[in-house]
Amino acid sequence: MWGPFKMNQTEKKFYDLFVESKVLVDEPLSKYTNTKTGGPADLLAFPQKIDELKKMIIEAKKLALPVTVVGNASNLIVRDGGIRGLVLILVKLNRIKIEDTNVLAQAGASLIDTTEAAYKMGLTGLEFAAGIPGSIGGAIFMNAGAYGGEISKVVDSVTLLTRSGEIRLYQNGDLNFGYRHSRIQDEDDIVLAASFKLKRGDKKSIREEMDDFNFLRASKQPLEYPSCGSVFKRPAGHYTGKLIHDAGLQGFRIGGAQVSLKHAGFIVNVGFATASDYLEVIKHIQKTIFDKFQVELETEVRIIGENK
Repeated sequence: MWGPFKMNQTEKKFYDLFVESKVLVDEPLSKYTNTKTGGPADLLAFPQKIDELKKMIIEAKKLALPVTVVGNASNLIVRDGGIRGLVLILVKLNRIKIEDTNVLAQAGASLIDTTEAAYKMGLTGLEFAAGIPGSIGGAIFMNAGAYGGEISKVVDSVTLLTRSGEIRLYQNGDLNFGYRHSRIQDEDDIVLAASFKLKRGDKKSIREEMDDFNFLRASKQPLEYPSCGSVFKRPAGHYTGKLIHDAGLQGFRIGGAQVSLKHAGFIVNVGFATASDYLEVIKHIQKTIFDKFQVELETEVRIIGENK
């Protein structure tokens, strides 16, 4: 034990190596997740440079310290027991650069900021992502999409960091994109940056399309409450929200987690929800939909961490 922080020897060694990085100890992840739920991270760091991130990955590997990368913690549920080892949130790796019709964005840059940067330069192709509250890294990881658009349709190349500290460049075709899936989910590499190949367009038209998507999102989604976004993948031949609505589950609540009255595909935190509340609601929805319609709902949201 190390005083009030209760670090073990391995954690203390890592902490001492990165004193200047201001690593947080036993930090509640509920402060950072979009659901406002989740237990503590043993160690939590916000690397500001690629070299710093690379060094953290290499040193953690030497120490056999587990590392979990959570992007900006948007489409995520962290269980109430939290996450052991080191958690990395990449929001400070957020540079966006535009070269001709290419938009280069680091993993921690928000999709919203990236689409705005593209718009300012009169580049079209990313409008569908205008209001998605995720990071570039998370969007690549899960092939994020909305309103008929998908990241896989516009990404040109992705720079990755392996868990051994090696930097690799993958082209679009190397990433095995599918519906809410990419190769990164299978191999556990870390997205460092992505390059998007866009086209020149009319700024007024781009702005109007972005505004239309944002209006649709605000009118149909429960943005007034904390949530993890869309909870379930769309099952073949069905719309998830309609299934949940038709099953009479809108408004169903356990603790502070409730099936949104505005959009049945969302579970919102209406007051002091825990991750366990969320997970119990998810289980109830899955069981009810299968019992009523023989349709299996697979979660889109990433669920990580330990039970309390």
